[in-house]
Amino acid sequence: MLTVETRHAVHQDHAKSMDTDTLRRHFRVADIFADGEIRLVYTHYDRMVVGGAVPGTGTLTLDKVDETRTTTFLERREMAVVNIGDTGTVEANDTSYELGRGDVLYLGMGTGAVTFSGGGRFYITSAPAHRALPSRRITLAESNAVKLGAVETSNKRTINQFVHPLVMESCQLVLGYTTLEDGSVWNTMPAHVHDRRMEAYLYFNMDADQRILHVMGEPDETRHMVLANEEGALSPPWSVHCGAGTGGYTFIWAMAGDNVDYTDMDFVSMGDMK
Repeated sequence: MLTVETRHAVHQDHAKSMDTDTLRRHFRVADIFADGEIRLVYTHYDRMVVGGAVPGTGTLTLDKVDETRTTTFLERREMAVVNIGDTGTVEANDTSYELGRGDVLYLGMGTGAVTFSGGGRFYITSAPAHRALPSRRITLAESNAVKLGAVETSNKRTINQFVHPLVMESCQLVLGYTTLEDGSVWNTMPAHVHDRRMEAYLYFNMDADQRILHVMGEPDETRHMVLANEEGALSPPWSVHCGAGTGGYTFIWAMAGDNVDYTDMDFVSMGDMK
């Protein structure tokens, strides 16, 4: 029912020497949605955990995870869950939360065991926490929507911020998702880095034959990965992160690190990208 894969941090000098298979093995996140299973990736980038839970016709419970060496997974952690499937239910701390497609659930430190049921495809993100904060379901209507980009630059998009200081309080986890408008393919342009935080991506709402060209690496030493629907990427603090799709898509972004200031980023001029 539960599998956990550990990913260790990679130095940028090492990343420069990686071939395609090695790059994908370290930074690509795939095959995390499987019927009747919880699959997690435990990273050594700010101890961020990402993964998926697909209860199908049964229920799944996330409780003890050996990698954290705590009594329960959320004993010293906070967590955000995004439902990218049909309506499902998450039960935690004797409270049941119904999540429609696109809804986000924040669970504070010390919540205890978490049970998933129904038709949801639940994307899980979690980071260490220093205090308990109230759990909360956030719908799309309750998110903070930011419109950016333009048709002329092929990056007209809406950024919906959920676990974000303008919406709610968290310890270090920041999460939302970005949707590209018809005809726009580029996200996060111009690219940027933020050495104070790592970031994790999940691309979804894509047709089976569509792909994302996810750009990463140092600004003057970029690399790329070709990703499919419901695949993602781990973005180290030293890496840029931007991408283009062959069709429409949405991507979830989640960050953990020194602060929760979404605007704390260092932009990279296109002229400096190599």
